[in-house]
Amino acid sequence: MKQVIFVIGVSGCGKSTIGKLLAEELKIPFFDGDDFHPKANIKKMSRGLPLNDDDRQGWLETLNDLAQKQLTKNSCVIVCSALKEKYRDILSLDIEAETKWVYLRGDFNQIYNRVNRRRNHFMPSELLKSQFDTLEEPKDAIQIDISLTPESIIKTLKHKLMDKSEFGLFGLGVMGKSLCRNLANNGFKIAIFNRHVDGVEVDIAKDFKAKFPELSQSEAFDDIADFVNALQQPRRIMLMVNAGKTIDYVIEDLLPHLSENDILIDGGNSNYVNTKERVDYLKTKDIHFIGTGVSGGEEGALKGPSIMPSGDLKAYKSVQPFLEKIAAKDKNGLPCCTYVGPEGSGHFIKMVHNGVEYVEMQLLAEVATILEALGQNPDDIANTFETWKPTANSYLLEITADIFRKKEGDDWLVNKILDKAGNKGTGNWTTMASAELGVPSTLIASALFSRYISFYKEERLQLSQNFKNSSTSELNLTTNDILEAYQFARVINHYQGFKLISEASNTFSWDLNLSEIARIWTNGCIIRSALMEDLVEVFKDTTNILTNSKLIDLVNQYRPSIKKVVSQCVLNDITTPALGEAIQFLNGITTPYASANIIQAQRDYFGAHTYQRLDDDSGKSHHTNWN
Repeated sequence: MKQVIFVIGVSGCGKSTIGKLLAEELKIPFFDGDDFHPKANIKKMSRGLPLNDDDRQGWLETLNDLAQKQLTKNSCVIVCSALKEKYRDILSLDIEAETKWVYLRGDFNQIYNRVNRRRNHFMPSELLKSQFDTLEEPKDAIQIDISLTPESIIKTLKHKLMDKSEFGLFGLGVMGKSLCRNLANNGFKIAIFNRHVDGVEVDIAKDFKAKFPELSQSEAFDDIADFVNALQQPRRIMLMVNAGKTIDYVIEDLLPHLSENDILIDGGNSNYVNTKERVDYLKTKDIHFIGTGVSGGEEGALKGPSIMPSGDLKAYKSVQPFLEKIAAKDKNGLPCCTYVGPEGSGHFIKMVHNGVEYVEMQLLAEVATILEALGQNPDDIANTFETWKPTANSYLLEITADIFRKKEGDDWLVNKILDKAGNKGTGNWTTMASAELGVPSTLIASALFSRYISFYKEERLQLSQNFKNSSTSELNLTTNDILEAYQFARVINHYQGFKLISEASNTFSWDLNLSEIARIWTNGCIIRSALMEDLVEVFKDTTNILTNSKLIDLVNQYRPSIKKVVSQCVLNDITTPALGEAIQFLNGITTPYASANIIQAQRDYFGAHTYQRLDDDSGKSHHTNWN
């Protein structure tokens, strides 16, 4: 990765000398920041007057512009005093991740003597004290003692800047391995780590490196200290390990080896509440923590996933080029990766992504069951799904069509798979978060509980004998009826998912951009679809998709079909919990006067919980003795 190396420090510390030598050693261009001062600044300093922030603003912006232009061609070295953090912020604006700081450190007397020996320099030594008074020592710089010889300084800098890896990946499970190859294929020098367990996990990282040519420049470790020390500072380490306590154990193992301003990136499916706790905890250690949702499965991680990072914005900018480079690209060529927001918001939207995914999978399973009841075999179902692609295409529709075509011997493989569906927890978390936030994500709960029901295989077999199918009617449906019911339910599913995100954003003051979230879900992730691409534009005008005129028309168009499909399935004992909940939810959310008045009366009857009256606008609570 190209980088701009700012050599900084007070006047007289040797910036120009070291900067020139370093540029020569690395064979990259060198620029002295003093050469870019406007005449007014030089004249002011020549009169013995220190520059103020207004004097420096334009100069620093000029150097930032220089750095950005150089980075389009090559790395470079720029020397500049950059005494305050806010000056460094200007210098590194929009190029934080490509910026390296080298701070030449010496005491006042040491540098004062140096300045007095200099000739033809426009800054008098009397101004040195003002520079030390202004100096805010950088926390994220390579610090060099100026008492070392120039040769030693250059040797140290070359090792720290060039010989170390840019990015570290901790944990070589399925996703970790794919992300490693993705990073390497995009030209990053990486360090990879997997634990050593005698007789169980031995030389995992080394064997993995040897297996893929693109990893030839990477470094493989099973010792944590060696792994961390192989990384440039501030270190960027992505954790691809199991969510839960494992993350906490890994953090504690890494902490003794980390330095101030190092960055840990949790790329697993962690609970957003735990992510916030880790952000707060590591802040006390001066370590940044970025909770990052990653979606796309094994293939997506290798070729380009959707990436949802959150946490400290400045820390994110240091890892932004890495994450954006390996992410999938949307239809406009932009990375399907964006800074989501603070705290654990990235893991929250990944959790909701998975909840929406549960429903999309459940809906396809239900419509396939209906098509089977109409007499279609798996090949026919796959063909039906193919005809749906022009109007309802999605990644999940595509792979489900592939699933129904797959044969093993003379039979279709899907017919041989045990009808028990597992889950890894994100559906549970989404349902619980919905309850905690008071958001009716009913389809996600329905899809989750359908998986739970599937797991009671033995009981289902027993009860099927007690409650025989009593259907005597004919399934009076067309494939177009089923398609429109499916499209109806998908709109309701996406409404509920984004409604949950919107409510969380308001509750936690995250200020989430729904359009941008939809955009990064248009490619790379599991729920990418044509509908998601439409929602990018819809969310530019509203946070509620059921207020969009185009979607209102579609829902009204599909509503007769969803009612027909669900009623026909009920009459024929075909289980369609998600399809059924979709129409029930719309009926509920569009009912101007609901049955909740009866429930509130019941609550007041047995618990004196009170109620409000339609004929009393004051908001006063009422209670009645119902006996």
